[in-house]
Amino acid sequence: MKKFQFPLDTVLDYRRQVQDSLQVELGAVAAEVHRQEEVLTAARQRYSEINQEYREKKARGIRIAEVRGYEIALEVQEAAIAGETAKLKKLQRLMEAKRRELVSAKQDASSVEKLREKKLRAYTKDLEKSEEQFIDDLVCAGRANAGNASL
Repeated sequence: MKKFQFPLDTVLDYRRQVQDSLQVELGAVAAEVHRQEEVLTAARQRYSEINQEYREKKARGIRIAEVRGYEIALEVQEAAIAGETAKLKKLQRLMEAKRRELVSAKQDASSVEKLREKKLRAYTKDLEKSEEQFIDDLVCAGRANAGNASL
């Protein structure tokens, strides 16, 4: 009997490549999300530092021009935080989309792998039957030859 060949091996290879590619893409997006979280944390920290400094100076008494300067700095930092938050949410949506794509790709590959396993089991079963038939034929031929030799 010839060697087992699964006709959809090229499809399976392609689906595995797609899955691997999506895994890499998901990793890259996850790294971007992590970096953006750090940027957002830094922006919030900067806002907190400016606000703390402003409160301390305000408690000691400062000029109106300095008050306005701190208020503007805080507004700018709030806008920066809002922008960084929007970037983070966009990246998180992208990451979730990549995750869904990856799950779908894994399911696609898994379905072909299961079909391959099923075909391999059937091939193995047929091979075993073929070998048993061959052995039975040898035994029968051996008996026939032994019967002819005794005549």
